[in-house]
Amino acid sequence: MNSVRQARPCIPCHIFILLTIMVVFMTKTSHANTLKDLGARIPKQFKSWTAEPKDRLYDEETIYSYIDGGAELYKAYNMRQCLSRRYKSTKGLSIILDIFDMGTSDDAFGVFTHDTDGNLIDIGQDARYRSGWLSFWKHRYFVSIYMEEETDAAEKAVKALGREVAASIAEKGFRPRILQKLPPEGLVSGSVRYLHHHIVLNYHFYISDENILNLSAKTEALLANYKVGTEAARLLLISYTNLKVAKKSLKGFSKHYLPDADKTGLAKIENGKFAAAFLKDKLLTIILESDSRQMAEKLLAPFL
Repeated sequence: MNSVRQARPCIPCHIFILLTIMVVFMTKTSHANTLKDLGARIPKQFKSWTAEPKDRLYDEETIYSYIDGGAELYKAYNMRQCLSRRYKSTKGLSIILDIFDMGTSDDAFGVFTHDTDGNLIDIGQDARYRSGWLSFWKHRYFVSIYMEEETDAAEKAVKALGREVAASIAEKGFRPRILQKLPPEGLVSGSVRYLHHHIVLNYHFYISDENILNLSAKTEALLANYKVGTEAARLLLISYTNLKVAKKSLKGFSKHYLPDADKTGLAKIENGKFAAAFLKDKLLTIILESDSRQMAEKLLAPFL
């Protein structure tokens, strides 16, 4: 007897499109409301500093009108919303608070790692303070606070405001798991960059105008500096979700960057340093440059 298969009901195209639009709208609204709630918990007045009456809220499109030339960085880390608030002192000085909702703690950490210069201080997570600017991440938020004119009073106010913001974010974030794959020996503190986009990679280490490593929102990449004694090296790890894409990336990178590699995958490049690439499962390990062949082999060894 032939079994009768019940037809699966399908959603009409126009209803599917409507549902998709509703989900996107609800997601944006949720992030906006969350940022507004966070903003409401942060004092609008402290010491001699008072916030302007209204905060400004930007999404992934309108952010271009606020950050001229820098919005692509936040887009590369999947920014959802940005709340911006300006404080003014009784002397007319300004402090600008920007809170970016990056959607995940991975991407909040990632955009923070784009610039880790400065002194490490105990505010939020991994906070850095450099002349006139404080930045940190916590949970899924990246926080930037800077003063238009640097004074001792403004520096104290920026740090005090940073503590208020950090205290207003109840949850802590978790660093990306791929960080656990970095060899600890020789890792230079503050050198790690977490990224998804080839434009961000090229900013820190130029590879190619083309996205030959097929970086995307589905990939995780780490760029890190190493130093052992007098020798230095730079390591790039990329975790793919698709083995076919990973193999294609290895082939493209080897052809572009390592045409003279030997059987071990190592090559001496134009600047006299050594480079290598190796794929295991869906993790691509690349030594971009190493002062010696021995150091390149040592960095590569844990991934073989």
